[in-house]
Amino acid sequence: MRLPALEDLPEVAGRSVLVRADLNVPLVEDASGRLTVADDFRLRATLPTVQWLIERGARVTLCTHLGRPAGRPDPRLSVAPVRDRLRELLGDGPVEVLENLRFDPGEEANDPAFVARLVAGHDLYVNDAFGAAHRAHASIVGPPATLPSAAGRLLAREVAVLARLVERAEPPLVAVVGGAKAKEKLPLLRALLDQVDTLAVGGALCFTFLRAAGREVGDSPVEEDALEECRALLESGRRIELPVDLVAQRSDRPEELATSGPDLPSGWRGMDIGERTGERFATLIESAGTVLWNGPLGAYEDPRFAAGTRLVAEAMAASPAFTVVGGGDSAAAMAAFGLADRVDHLSSGGGATLELLEKGDLPGLAALRRWAPLRR
Repeated sequence: MRLPALEDLPEVAGRSVLVRADLNVPLVEDASGRLTVADDFRLRATLPTVQWLIERGARVTLCTHLGRPAGRPDPRLSVAPVRDRLRELLGDGPVEVLENLRFDPGEEANDPAFVARLVAGHDLYVNDAFGAAHRAHASIVGPPATLPSAAGRLLAREVAVLARLVERAEPPLVAVVGGAKAKEKLPLLRALLDQVDTLAVGGALCFTFLRAAGREVGDSPVEEDALEECRALLESGRRIELPVDLVAQRSDRPEELATSGPDLPSGWRGMDIGERTGERFATLIESAGTVLWNGPLGAYEDPRFAAGTRLVAEAMAASPAFTVVGGGDSAAAMAAFGLADRVDHLSSGGGATLELLEKGDLPGLAALRRWAPLRR
């Protein structure tokens, strides 16, 4: 997929460049009650684009969303902490950071009037917000209609890696998918099953599949409206690996834990894949040519339920395969285990990664390509 690159822009020296970044980072309160950036991965990821522009004499205006303020100002979601951290990373430079785009309802509504206000005073536009490129929002699809536009370094890298995953993957191709929301992920799973050699399913997602396979899942979450399709996927003849054991928590006494086979009695809730399942998934990863991992395999934030996700993270780090970790929770898990720099690509996008794999395109990419015929 050819996208206009930074080098395709007209001369940037002395020009004002609007850069749409994905600086939607977690914030925490310090001891004084001041909000600070808890994880600056997404900030650092966009620095190559910003620095390329600054070095060539551009004046850069960064814009981003932060959280879900529902179209009205919320001081808890101000970009001020993001602005402060960027200043620390960049030092003094001609960079401005606009306030949270989603404070205005025109952003999510793709309001032409909001687009006009956003691009006013700018000469060029760069989209480096891969994590938001699946949204047809004003700041994503609006500016390329009026300004010379290009993909930033981060967005271009994300698209190139995912294209390799789809078009030139070294076999065998293994996908490990966890997290929740079976109904939302079914289109992705269908798309993956047309490409991968093996699909391993864990996390809360697995319980709907286990129920569809005739297993008892106790009090674990099951999406009844996704059962029929999960059953059809299991009966399709494709290789789908489900957990063979689970770490469970007693619903009425959460301090009581047990490990069992894939069947759970009433009163127990699955919280993590078991050790045997983790080892099976790790073996798949270690023998693969290409691996995609999206979604944790358990409630890893609680140390009692982190073992399965850790096993998969360590297998990803040790695998000789081309390894891609997609999705915010999976990336956060790799970082929590100190393994973020041990995979070939750590995606900054969650929903965007999944939608690009499923549909082959995103609104933000299509908007940039519409500018391409006008490049100098």
